[in-house]
Amino acid sequence: MHPRAAAQPAATQAAERWSVEAIEALFDLPFPELMFRAQTVHRENFDPTNVQLSTLLSIKTGGCPEDCSYCPQAARYDTGVEASKLMGAEAVLDAARAAQAAGATRFCMGAAWRSPKDRDVEKVAELISAVKNLGLETCATLGMLDEGHAEQLRDAGLDYYNHNIDTAPDKYTDIIGTRQFEDRLDTLNKVRTAGVKVCSGGIVGLGETRTQRAGLIAALANLDPYPESVPINNLVQVEGTPLHGTVKLDPLEFVRTIAVARITMPKSRVRLSAGRQELGEAIQAMCFMAGANSIFYGDKLLTTGNPAFTADRNLLDKLGMTTS
Repeated sequence: MHPRAAAQPAATQAAERWSVEAIEALFDLPFPELMFRAQTVHRENFDPTNVQLSTLLSIKTGGCPEDCSYCPQAARYDTGVEASKLMGAEAVLDAARAAQAAGATRFCMGAAWRSPKDRDVEKVAELISAVKNLGLETCATLGMLDEGHAEQLRDAGLDYYNHNIDTAPDKYTDIIGTRQFEDRLDTLNKVRTAGVKVCSGGIVGLGETRTQRAGLIAALANLDPYPESVPINNLVQVEGTPLHGTVKLDPLEFVRTIAVARITMPKSRVRLSAGRQELGEAIQAMCFMAGANSIFYGDKLLTTGNPAFTADRNLLDKLGMTTS
């Protein structure tokens, strides 16, 4: 066995913890060894032929005051994204019904706020209740939450709250200047304390090093407990954003990231998220073999493209995958 194959998480009093060095050792494994280990962990915890389907809808687009370097919804960047008001209940429900009819089991609602106001949370809570009544799992991503907001959303029927940490702690200030990494963790703590499941992942292809990709996975895997859902995004470069023109991540490095996420967070749903359209079928198939078992399903993710329902169904059928 390759000498790095023995890399294991270091134990602490609270739980098993992963050092950045141990995770980087996983990244460094020969590709077949890494895939074998990831597939072994995956089979121990999930049906390796099953993929969970989530649909994401932007219920309030653009006009965000943040400066996230990757985001076309930031008001300060000229990306052609026009700011819109919060969608009405019937329009949201129509989208939720369409997603459900296409096979999605979780419906995620995203709003481009830095931090929602009380009145915003009240309106979104009504949407959550309505979607929940359709029999769908519910998820929301609304930015940073103030005290009491997570409980209000929980009481409306929210199952998951998404708040990505985006990148490694030591890369964060290169990407975002309008909030701190600790602000992300504070919102995740509010969500967890309220009893809402956590959906949190990050973006790769931001110009980070492999060590920083390991740092991203370490920050997620060392949450106590680690997130139930872990979306891994491959940067979609949008003209007008500061990261447009960044050297693209090698697709096999993206597969490695999925495998490492699976090994370090064995019971999480690891989701292929933004950037899937550019990966192609073969790389997506390798990601499923590496332990990805959830996708965002639908022709759009907030403001960027995503494979159409039919394209995803065709791929999953070719692979003999089942969905839930």
